[in-house]
Amino acid sequence: MVERLKEMLARFVSYLKETAQELKRVSWPGIAELKESTIVVMVTVLVITVILFAVDKVLDLGIKQLIALA
Repeated sequence: MVERLKEMLARFVSYLKETAQELKRVSWPGIAELKESTIVVMVTVLVITVILFAVDKVLDLGIKQLIALA
């Protein structure tokens, strides 16, 4: 049982070391690229929000009209 725990701990430590090494090789974006990407994401979310709001209102109006006919 103790040997199994030691093996698990050794594998976990190895995993953490490999993860740290991999993160050092990552190409992190510069501040300009980060700002640009953030703006693109915010505009995209805004556009999708407006579209979903419009679809929701149209469907709401349609359902209210159907209920009024009944």
